Amino acid sequence: MLNLFHYSFVLRGLEAGVIVALIAPLIGIFLVLRRYSLIADTLAHVSLAGVALGLLLNISPILTALGITVASSLGIERLRTAKRIYGESALALFLSGSLALSTVLLSLRHGFTTNLFNYLFGSIVTVTQGDVATIAILAIIVVTILALFYKELVSLTFDEEFATVSGIPARRISTILIILAALTISLAIPIVGILLIGALIVIPVVAALQLRKSFTQTILYAEGISLISVVAGIIVSFYCDLSTGGTIVLIMLGIFLAIIAAKGKLFARRGNPPR
Repeated sequence: MLNLFHYSFVLRGLEAGVIVALIAPLIGIFLVLRRYSLIADTLAHVSLAGVALGLLLNISPILTALGITVASSLGIERLRTAKRIYGESALALFLSGSLALSTVLLSLRHGFTTNLFNYLFGSIVTVTQGDVATIAILAIIVVTILALFYKELVSLTFDEEFATVSGIPARRISTILIILAALTISLAIPIVGILLIGALIVIPVVAALQLRKSFTQTILYAEGISLISVVAGIIVSFYCDLSTGGTIVLIMLGIFLAIIAAKGKLFARRGNPPR
């Protein structure tokens, strides 16, 4: 059997994957609990326009995706807080608009290419050392900002009215959260792919929440689920020649279903139906 650690591209993929696996649940826990899950999916589709622009201009697609995703996150939050349109309508506008822009940009580049396919579904083959460095820098930025505003984010997540009365600038903190989500999505593109980033941010957290633990324990369980899924997905995709992103998400879904099944058996033994 081939030793995957002999290949530099696999090592780069694992390095980037571990970073992404650790960062995604840290953002996902706040998005899920605040019912912002669809924002992650919308920004993921918005990032496609950034990737298309990068491919068209022959510059780093991650950097162009980062710029467009952050700018769009600010636009989404502005529309949501202005209350001129409903929050879900704002998401629909940005999602459909970004897909339309992506289609136009790709038509200028004469359609789909192998590189675009890898960005859509993720591939460890295309991860460069520069990508790893960019992902690491973005991850440090995300963790630093999370550490600075952790108490405010937790307070807003569990009781927004009390947090606002206590003097926490809810609008500013919500904007910071969405910007962090945009950064996380941008750094996850090479590993999971644009179409599956939302799953990486949401599924480990949803799976960990089924365990009914404390907030800190839920984060730790989500981190573990995410890390196991990403590392196992990269290894399985290498040996089985499968899409990296799709394999990672299927493993996450398998873990989620295993937790649900285990909970069902536990309640069945106790004679109490699961809530």
